[in-house]
Amino acid sequence: MKSTESVEDFYDRVPKANPLGLKIDNAGAGHFNIFSRENCSPRTPYSRRDFYKVSLIIGTGKLHYADKWIQIDRPALLFSNPIVPYSWEAESDLQQGWFCLFTEAFIQTGERQESLQDSPLFRIGSNPVFFIDEFQQREVSAIFLKMMKEISSDYTHKYSMLRNYLYLIIHESMKMSPAENFEKHTNASSRIATLFLELLERQFPVDTPHMSLKLKTAADFARSLSIHVNHLNRSVKEFSGKTTTEHIASRITREAKALLQHTDWNISEIAYGLGFEYPAYFTNFFKKNTGISPIEVRHAAV
Repeated sequence: MKSTESVEDFYDRVPKANPLGLKIDNAGAGHFNIFSRENCSPRTPYSRRDFYKVSLIIGTGKLHYADKWIQIDRPALLFSNPIVPYSWEAESDLQQGWFCLFTEAFIQTGERQESLQDSPLFRIGSNPVFFIDEFQQREVSAIFLKMMKEISSDYTHKYSMLRNYLYLIIHESMKMSPAENFEKHTNASSRIATLFLELLERQFPVDTPHMSLKLKTAADFARSLSIHVNHLNRSVKEFSGKTTTEHIASRITREAKALLQHTDWNISEIAYGLGFEYPAYFTNFFKKNTGISPIEVRHAAV
């Protein structure tokens, strides 16, 4: 599984979520779609997405972030941005409501060029959950129902209408007070370390030299987990006895050995596939961590 879920990955994971077969660029340069939560998965993997989501959750469950979680025990609005990873764990069989997903390009039209990540609802550090009362639930449900009707219409300017409906939900939510009852994971260090190790492992095996590793340093992983790098380093060290950098170096070295022994890629291709800008950087890294050169491993495998 990839470290970041794209719109295509989402449709591959939940194929019934796109019954209209909408294309990725269905809204011009961007993408927009809306779904009933009756089609959602009871569990979603912990990862970043490259799209935004606005969800009306009717049903119980838990939202997990890197070092905290929140119990969803009544109807709630959830605002998810591409920067902050999370996972959802349903607890009730009955899951209702709706959610829409959309890309940054869908929002950045000729009239609006601002990023949603600068808005109070989507910015890093904001509380993304809003519990709503019966009146608010009826009001927001009515907007989602209009979206559901509009997405399947033939109206030429339907995506402009959908964009306006989306902004209506956003502005209605900005009048509300966000949830404050997030709980810290009692085993926060082990959870963060486990998420780091899972994210590290997801990048392997390297299947092609044309797709370079995206997460190569402790800072890269901290950004992907939306936590401070010092917090990540402390958690990994406390959990495993090894530093974040040691884990990364060990896993890249292990992959490098496999590529040298079992592929016909040249050293430059292996270097790029493992995230090194220049082959010399890869050679120095490999010798530092193994005591021998990549060429020696390649010749020994012949």
